[in-house]
Amino acid sequence: MRVPFDDKVWAGRCDDGEPGDTRRVFNQVVPFGDGRQGERESCREMPVIVGFGSDEGVRRNQGRTGAAHAPKELRRALAGLPAKVALTSLADAGDVVCDDGDLEGAQVELAQVVSDVLASGGRPLVFGGGHEVAWGTYSGLRLHREREAVAGARSAASRKLLIVNFDAHFDLRQKRPANSGTPFDQIANDCAERGVPFNYVCFGISDLGNTASLFAHAEQLGVRYVLDVDMQDVHLPQRLNELQSLLDATDDVYLTIDLDVLPAATAPGVSAPAALGVPLSVVEAMVQRVRASGKLRVADIAEYNPSLDQDKRTARAAARLAYRLL
Repeated sequence: MRVPFDDKVWAGRCDDGEPGDTRRVFNQVVPFGDGRQGERESCREMPVIVGFGSDEGVRRNQGRTGAAHAPKELRRALAGLPAKVALTSLADAGDVVCDDGDLEGAQVELAQVVSDVLASGGRPLVFGGGHEVAWGTYSGLRLHREREAVAGARSAASRKLLIVNFDAHFDLRQKRPANSGTPFDQIANDCAERGVPFNYVCFGISDLGNTASLFAHAEQLGVRYVLDVDMQDVHLPQRLNELQSLLDATDDVYLTIDLDVLPAATAPGVSAPAALGVPLSVVEAMVQRVRASGKLRVADIAEYNPSLDQDKRTARAAARLAYRLL
């Protein structure tokens, strides 16, 4: 189900009486499709927020539900941050909501919204929901790339896609029906069916958060990963060099962030808080490197659960990462 743009969540402090640039993010938001995006060039590279209000994947994966309420809360956390010079415009395409158990239908609908945003020249930033959002986001990018190929652009098959996931978990479960733990196995199967490489790297994997079976499946699929113990501040220069090599070797990037990659003290509001986790400073620096590559096509942020948050710590961390992607 589609829920249209809601301007009530975009509100914050007003500093109009102060000198200089006092704009905040909420001042820059317009509804996607209001006419300002009528021409492709007018919204090229414009960030567009898309919400995916879903708990169904987490429920199926036996996790703690509550992430369906995340999109609105993440908007609220982002709204009051300073816009500054770089953020001249931001659009909101509303939410896709899964409230009837039909996760697959909601993912198809999300894919259509993501594809439409890309077709307009915009850059989607999707707020989940559980990490089942990843299958919908990826499907939207795939649909858009296929349409580009039909339209005579460079063949979608010849453009290399890199999937970068910051996550404590592989999310390569093979159980069906699909859930929040299966999206990258679904993507791997889709790539195999279409005869294209499954180019997936996961930063922040917890040795104790994944079974031996999942590690074996990751190895079988050729997944590159870095454990959380090797993702601390002291390791950042090496990780940035590795990430840059991956970025140099690809054409397009899909970036996905599962907030449970962060330490529990930073992100308590997730289904599975991390005992160790990856420092926010490390994740932020690597996210900024992806954004600076100029190859980022679509991104999403998953697994925020407002009902489990403390002092809005998780929301603030997520908003910080979202801001870097704008």
